[in-house]
Amino acid sequence: MPTLLEGLNPQQLAAVTLPAQSALILAGAGSGKTRVLTTRIAWLIANGHVSPSGIFAVTFTNKAAKEMLARLTGMLPAMPRDMWIGTFHGLANRLLRTHHAAAGLPGLFQILDSSDQLSAIKRTMKALNVDTERFDPRKVQAFINQSKENGLRASQTEAWDPYQRKLTEIYAAYDEQCQREGVVDFAELLLRSHELLSRNDSLRQHYQERFRYVLIDEFQDTNRLQYRWLKLFAGPDTTLMAVGDDDQSIYAFRGAHTGNMQEFQRDFSGNHLIRLEQNYRSQGNILDAANALISRNPERLGKELWTDAGHGEPVMVFRAEDDRAEASWLCQQVRRLQDDNHRLSDIAVLYRANAQSRELEHSLFAAGIPYRVYGGLRFFERQEIKHALAYLRLLVNPDDDNSLIRVINFPARGIGARTLEQLTETALAGQVSLWQVCRQQPAGKSAERGVAAFVNLISRLREEALPLNLPECIAHILEHSGLNQFYRNETDGQDRLDNLDELVNAGRLFYQETGMNATSDQQLAEFLALASLEAGHHQANAGEDALQLMTIHAAKGLEFETVFLTGLEEGLFPSEHALSEERGIEEERRLMYVAITRARKRLYLSWAGKRMLHGRERWGIASRFLTEIPEELRSEIRPATQRSMPRATPATTPVTALRAAPTPAAPWRSGMNVKHAKFGTGVILDVAGMGNDLRVQVRFAGEHGTKWLAMAYARLEALA
Repeated sequence: MPTLLEGLNPQQLAAVTLPAQSALILAGAGSGKTRVLTTRIAWLIANGHVSPSGIFAVTFTNKAAKEMLARLTGMLPAMPRDMWIGTFHGLANRLLRTHHAAAGLPGLFQILDSSDQLSAIKRTMKALNVDTERFDPRKVQAFINQSKENGLRASQTEAWDPYQRKLTEIYAAYDEQCQREGVVDFAELLLRSHELLSRNDSLRQHYQERFRYVLIDEFQDTNRLQYRWLKLFAGPDTTLMAVGDDDQSIYAFRGAHTGNMQEFQRDFSGNHLIRLEQNYRSQGNILDAANALISRNPERLGKELWTDAGHGEPVMVFRAEDDRAEASWLCQQVRRLQDDNHRLSDIAVLYRANAQSRELEHSLFAAGIPYRVYGGLRFFERQEIKHALAYLRLLVNPDDDNSLIRVINFPARGIGARTLEQLTETALAGQVSLWQVCRQQPAGKSAERGVAAFVNLISRLREEALPLNLPECIAHILEHSGLNQFYRNETDGQDRLDNLDELVNAGRLFYQETGMNATSDQQLAEFLALASLEAGHHQANAGEDALQLMTIHAAKGLEFETVFLTGLEEGLFPSEHALSEERGIEEERRLMYVAITRARKRLYLSWAGKRMLHGRERWGIASRFLTEIPEELRSEIRPATQRSMPRATPATTPVTALRAAPTPAAPWRSGMNVKHAKFGTGVILDVAGMGNDLRVQVRFAGEHGTKWLAMAYARLEALA
């Protein structure tokens, strides 16, 4: 079928028309991998190499599976209905439904979502009389899911201490409970279907003979169990095609195992590897920057992206004085692009951590630029922020029923829905607020004691927090309401804690900007009004042109004409957590690679010399990733000349000292013993910048730890 293959480049054509042999397709960003996968399936069917029922294609998201099916519909005369194309969990579910008896499940078994699973685990723990203070149900849930994703039943997990043995006991009891009730969780779908095929030789042979062609999308994101499951479909005459990019493996925190790609080569494809390196998305300078950066990672399978679209504009770098200046500069650049008739929806602002969006959103709101947070919520719409604001509103006005309803049982105080319903009925009957009803409740039964505890808490917080200045008030509420502790106990609570820290930062900036003459309750009331305005205005409606804000992880698979990548400082990107892990920098570098390759025509990189982070001000030095981009590919935007720059081709100068050792005349060097007037003695670990931007990293003795010091201000002296 000539039309089916029309327009494919030589490497794409080789992958699509590959003979019946397994192969690993190393598909670079923007190289047309989805087209290759779907065209391969259509070509196999159209040329009689396999019947539709012999196709087994796996991807990671329902969106990707639907896109694959939609493309196939346009390629084939009649869309076959008996192909197996779907997500890992969707196909595992299909297998278990078909063979439920052999899998030990009822025909109409139900699937627990994450919330339902947590409730089931809590019931198990209650039946076992497990102390939920010591064994947090969310952490138990994470342990069970991680064990299943590693292919381990409770009897196969290592229990080397009493705590671990109790987790294993809960896991075993939870499994028994699910079996009795005829339900499975998401992790169970894959584990159960793996066990089914592993122990049932005839069933495994049946599917190996049926599925002659197995195709896997986004193979770099597979975990160990997923790969083991896929291998069970590989019979003597089965051809496997794995399509992926080891340079875009950014989900190790979810269990993705990059080594699966090397293992696939050993297990199936040998040296049969096809590289899709021609990029149809980005211009040359952007691709050269991405190639230079990722080449520093060891143990890559190796590829070099290229394009025939020309070099394009240089990668632009901006050094801001602080995070507020960074956000203000970004708004200016977006306005300039708008003036040049660029659509906001073609512009993306990327950041490493969700908490970074708060300052950006604040500036965009002030500038009247509509924006949309992709794959997440706006800062003031996030659950933890709304909880915190509800507590703050109760300080100003305890008769605020909406705020009271939100937090009366958060964190949990044993106040159930029925109790709240009774309180509401009493308030309506008496035409009073819920707070007034709560204050009159006796403290007898368990729920009544919970209500009394809540009243005492709010009353105490009003006495303690209202006299404080705004940032101190917010910090006090977060700590003494129990919100901080609740999220500390959550397995994935760090992101929410970072957002709560950012709320304190927002209060501090508001306090500084609006003056300090107002009373504390007036400050708080005005801050809450601003939060409501920022949450409620400039909401981009469906179809409305809006700037796209998102984390880099959320940007995977997307592309934009213009990309702004913000917060490029050591300790932020790469993250502090990554700096302490053996392979952490490699994963962060892959994340940077993903961010760069989202841009089609323009890429802006920015960093700040000072930033409010986790509730404190810190000096920043440029991320190592900036200097890993060759100097000839990047240009610096100078703040002093921004207004006089032509819009189409900004006046730029090369970046020459993003991160450089001091000049020979400078006295500071790594390994030098020093003394600080406040922090005492220490040793220099690193030196960065130059001139007025010179900074040194010092590890101090005792409790002060490691700090970056700006030498223009630091009281530091060298010791002999």
